[in-house]
Amino acid sequence: MDTITKQRLTFDKFIENYPDDGKFYELVNGEIVEIRVTRNHDDVADFIADSFKEEIKRLNLNYVVKNTAVIKTLTVDKVEQGRKPDVSVINRDVWRANRAAYAALDEPIQLAVEIVSTNWEDDYVDKFEEYQRLGILEYWIVDYLAIGGRKYLGKPKFPSVFVYILNQESQYNMTQFRGNEKIVSLTFPELSLTAEEILNA
Repeated sequence: MDTITKQRLTFDKFIENYPDDGKFYELVNGEIVEIRVTRNHDDVADFIADSFKEEIKRLNLNYVVKNTAVIKTLTVDKVEQGRKPDVSVINRDVWRANRAAYAALDEPIQLAVEIVSTNWEDDYVDKFEEYQRLGILEYWIVDYLAIGGRKYLGKPKFPSVFVYILNQESQYNMTQFRGNEKIVSLTFPELSLTAEEILNA
């Protein structure tokens, strides 16, 4: 990730100044930060997005799947962040409420997926806390390279898919999936995917 601005921006200023160069950015601690991903990372995200789209079409669910949506979150210190999940599942009515607007939302989405890369603490710690605080109902962390800490992956570390579901106390309950274990999703209860299929996409 490269920081391209040094001035502290609000979320609205971030959207107003979002670079129009076809690349992806997040607002992190008041700075515009470019998000770079490998092809492998992209392939995993595409596989998940395609699987979600198939399920939405099959069951005629009222969701859209996007990889461009930027979500306004807050740190524990109330600093506005602009997060772009690798895959976002959004209520169709919310998405289409203002179709001329930029792909920026300040309300919780249904499901956010983050594919872990070298800055793994962002996904396991910062985004986890921000998404939980915002009230995103379901959050997936896909660690296909097993580069997160042993605290999360165990010892030895195994590639894993973590599914976090928001409970009634607005806290995430986590389930870890490995190998041929079938993913259990609140948003897609009939989803027929194993952790291995996702991790090897």
